Amino acid sequence: MSSAAQHVLRPPSEVAAHTGAPGTSDTHTSGPRPAASHGISPSVPETLPQFSGALSASANLLVECGREGFSRVRSFTRDTLHDWSLDHCCDDTTLVVTELTANAATHAAPGTAGAQGAPEIRLGFLLDPTHLLITVSDPDDHPPVYAPTDTGLVEHGRGLYIVDALAAEWGWTPCPPAGKTVWARLSTRPPL
Repeated sequence: MSSAAQHVLRPPSEVAAHTGAPGTSDTHTSGPRPAASHGISPSVPETLPQFSGALSASANLLVECGREGFSRVRSFTRDTLHDWSLDHCCDDTTLVVTELTANAATHAAPGTAGAQGAPEIRLGFLLDPTHLLITVSDPDDHPPVYAPTDTGLVEHGRGLYIVDALAAEWGWTPCPPAGKTVWARLSTRPPL
């Protein structure tokens, strides 16, 4: 449990739509400045969770599939959480973000790469007073696969188990006209 931007503050519904919208700029952040239940069945789409209060901040990043892109995702996550004074959430959030973006790049992006050039994967953060909502949008319509395994020795396929263990809740929602957003909501309360 430890962890050149344009400042834009948007209402939660606009931000949720924006984080997966193609053609938006590469990064956006805004944030505080001085002065669910586990095991959601991924076979059934869910809506994004409602916020417990006013939206405090938002940030998003266009993810480049590749080693440098994933390094940038982790740096962007750590830097954003540090800017929002959420360093105590950094490790769990970085792990969840890494798993969700890796899943999108591994499973969703290859099936769409030939359609219109490089696939677009977007990472988004929405912050309310008690939770951080992580969204990862990709162009593939297939739901994430959360299949039980009988052994802890499998090399791959444990990403959503990690997300399930760390998130207060998670799920996915379609993004018309094509694609989906996989989301996870994490508590921002400091450990006791």
